[in-house]
Amino acid sequence: MSAGTVPPFRERPPWFGGDLQTLRNVVCGTPPDLPGGERLLLPMPDGDRLAARLDRHAGPISRPLVVLVHGLAGSEVSGSVVVSMRHLVSQGWPVLRLNLRGALPSRPTAAGHYHAGRTGDLAEALRGLPAEFTRYGIVLLGQSLGGNLVLKFMGEGGHDLPVLAAIAVSTPIDLAATCARMLTRRNFIYQRYMLDAMKRDALAPGAAVSISERAAIAAAKNVYEFDDRFIAPRFGYRDAQDYYESNAARHLLAGIARPTLVLQALDDPWIPGACYTAIDWSRLPMIEAVLTPRGGHLGFHGRGSRVPWHDRVTAWWLARKFRLGPN
Repeated sequence: MSAGTVPPFRERPPWFGGDLQTLRNVVCGTPPDLPGGERLLLPMPDGDRLAARLDRHAGPISRPLVVLVHGLAGSEVSGSVVVSMRHLVSQGWPVLRLNLRGALPSRPTAAGHYHAGRTGDLAEALRGLPAEFTRYGIVLLGQSLGGNLVLKFMGEGGHDLPVLAAIAVSTPIDLAATCARMLTRRNFIYQRYMLDAMKRDALAPGAAVSISERAAIAAAKNVYEFDDRFIAPRFGYRDAQDYYESNAARHLLAGIARPTLVLQALDDPWIPGACYTAIDWSRLPMIEAVLTPRGGHLGFHGRGSRVPWHDRVTAWWLARKFRLGPN
């Protein structure tokens, strides 16, 4: 990928259509993690610590650190997170996989819960990184819900941290519209899968939830009720709608002042394409938005390589931005 423009995405047989592109991640399983890796516990102001894992080539870090943020009910071992990390490390990038509050690796030391816009935790985690890891700056990479967190963080001005650039993949920038899409009949199986995963995370041993919160979580019949009865009241929002509107990254895109890459498939079965096509991206000069007709949700399984297209484009874009030569 040495050309000046992003190469087009073309589906690889037999993964045709948004659903098969999305489901391939589950059908084919998670690849093995890299051996080694360094565990970090990053302090929060309330005494909690977020768990992170650093993977890199041997020797001192000589490039910006890529901080990879997982999606809803995910963690450092989510399939798409592991695949992205492996490719970036193979291209010479140090990658830190950050586990948000309540995600499995963080739960023993941060038993609370994250939400789609809790950027304060992200900021504190970055502040807690050793200087030797951030000497050349930081790049944020968010997947799915983690992408909303990253874009919101960037739109808030970067919290006076050395974040040089950001990438968001398959991001629900309109949380209300995404929830509404998830509740449609065609997405019933997806919605049940996600709700079960959200409940499992929220009620897992060691999770810090009250008796009333446990009851609300258990009683939730869909993702909207989960957010309305548990997430919104826990974080001081009136209801789920207030939570969605207060934290949707789409409201903050104009505030992004550092180079940012947005990758989104318009056939994503979870996120309406209209969330992206309704935006005049030409009025947002710091954002390169690449909208593909196909690709699904965190799919992008394309021709020419077994590495997902979004991971190859991410590495290509980073090499171009930091003038590292063609990949």
